[in-house]
Amino acid sequence: MKPDETKVADTRGRFLQALRDGRELNDAAWTNGRMLLSTRRIVLAGTGGKRTFPLSAIERVGGRFDVNQRVATVSDYLALQFDGGENVILVAPADYEAFEMDLYDALLSSTKFLVRHPAVEGGVVQNTEWEPGRVKAEAESVSVATVSGTFVEIRLDDIGDTDMGRRTVREEQREVIEVEHSDDGTSVETYISGPERAVGILRSLLQIGDEQTETSLDLSRQDKQVLMALYSGVSPFDIPSFLGIDVDQVEELFVRLIDHDV
Repeated sequence: MKPDETKVADTRGRFLQALRDGRELNDAAWTNGRMLLSTRRIVLAGTGGKRTFPLSAIERVGGRFDVNQRVATVSDYLALQFDGGENVILVAPADYEAFEMDLYDALLSSTKFLVRHPAVEGGVVQNTEWEPGRVKAEAESVSVATVSGTFVEIRLDDIGDTDMGRRTVREEQREVIEVEHSDDGTSVETYISGPERAVGILRSLLQIGDEQTETSLDLSRQDKQVLMALYSGVSPFDIPSFLGIDVDQVEELFVRLIDHDV
């Protein structure tokens, strides 16, 4: 490894190429082997040799690419997308969840983001400024630290919703992730912006938490807010004032969620 390179994970698993130059490889088969992840690259070594992929070449993580039945039967794999999605490598590590977070952290930890926190608190827009910050992916959360010393922990199981929008960031129109979560018992939204590739990867990480609140019921944004608040320990009687929702609305929402076994 190079002097500025550090090993992050070394595990076993299986991998295959699902797309090559935009074409699905319907006859693709899993290869068992070793997966080495560093701060600069991922190395996949099997019986047919080894392949090295710079982390800087990974444009997106996620999505299902079930090119055949052998792939479709595997529930947990990571899709690494390159070249605008024209080439896709699937990796299924033995310790999936640990490797997933290690990969996201390696992809994001060196990126300089711009952060507004809290951008919204208790449903009220705040007059906070954008400031530089760093993101760290951990076992159950995403941590954001800013240069002013602010530390924000976004628990993946506490995310109410994530949206993308274009906002003015330091006099420039940029893509912004708007993530809703709780902070010290209050519903807040944190805004994060940065390089386009990094923002896309961070959003896919935050959506892991967002999807944990999804059910077969089509939940509205307000439904998710209520469920997130309940999960974070807010009393049902405090939900109206916590989220700024009319009491009758909340009662109707509770009845609907209970009827659907949510």
